Amino acid sequence: MNVSKSGYRVFSANSTAACIELAKKITERLGVELGKSVVYQESNGETRVDVKESVRGQDIFIIQTIPRDVNTAIMELLVMAYALKTSCAKNIIGVIPYFPYSKQCKMRKRGSIVCKLLASMLAKAGLTHIITMDLHQKEIQGFFSCPVDNLRASPFLIQYIQEEIPDYRNAVIVAKSPSAAKRAQSYAERLRLGLAVIHGEAHGSEADMADGRQSPPAMRTTTGHTGLELPLMMAKEKPPITVVGDVGGRIAIIVDDIIDNVEDFVAAAELLKERGAYKIYIMATHGLLSAEAPTRIEESAIDEVVVTNTVPHELQKLQCPKIKTVDVSMILAEAIRRIHNGESMAYLFRNIAVDD
Repeated sequence: MNVSKSGYRVFSANSTAACIELAKKITERLGVELGKSVVYQESNGETRVDVKESVRGQDIFIIQTIPRDVNTAIMELLVMAYALKTSCAKNIIGVIPYFPYSKQCKMRKRGSIVCKLLASMLAKAGLTHIITMDLHQKEIQGFFSCPVDNLRASPFLIQYIQEEIPDYRNAVIVAKSPSAAKRAQSYAERLRLGLAVIHGEAHGSEADMADGRQSPPAMRTTTGHTGLELPLMMAKEKPPITVVGDVGGRIAIIVDDIIDNVEDFVAAAELLKERGAYKIYIMATHGLLSAEAPTRIEESAIDEVVVTNTVPHELQKLQCPKIKTVDVSMILAEAIRRIHNGESMAYLFRNIAVDD
């Protein structure tokens, strides 16, 4: 396709080699060249963006993969979006395969819903549409004042299971916590496999965190009328960790949307080994793999970790050969093509149920 006649441009909001890799794969599939721009940090740490070609009246797609420095990546995206807005781009579509701060989408005591703040910042900077993949909570789409297409990586991961895991028919899909059971059930039903759930969560997990703002003190020191006597909420008591379902003599495939701190996954793998599973696979969309994650995976009972290339993790793969990558540039490129041509996105969501 001739770039000058295509009516749209594709830019990368980061100039580093690791982050630009996905952008190059997408543009190769689209048959266009990557837009000419320079993104860099000044000596004082400020982000600067220079767009090297005209974007007037064009549909502009900004691809931003999130490296370890999350906050810098966000500023790069905001500054580039605003630069394109002031350069009279017709539409500015953000392609953000992994949406950062997506775990901070609920109120925690006196904290804040940072994900909502980020959605407002992106819209204010000039983004008119968002393409992302496997949001941590689907309700995050409601934070945006612009359309959001939340694509799914599960077709690619299911294909990997069918083609790369020998004897996958002898596997069982495992949810590492009850909260992940819906996702695991979706995989199990599509692969016609059994389902197991690990019950009994580790202390300090996301589910343990108190929800809401606990402002009123438990004991009042003032005298006089104290108001209504509300019933006391009983504290939760975690049951002993156990596996609900049969994994003996089978391949265990743990599925989740994000793998970052791998302690829960390592503990789950050890438990599954004790219950008789002879191979442990982990399937996740976003492989953040922070801190010592690659080393812990290498030393654990986990046989293989399969993630997509929504987040750059080449360094982690060098540290741990167990980490494998599935390319999702195909569906991102097709989403870009359909949005630019005004075609329906329904084809990309075929057979996707509300609970998926």
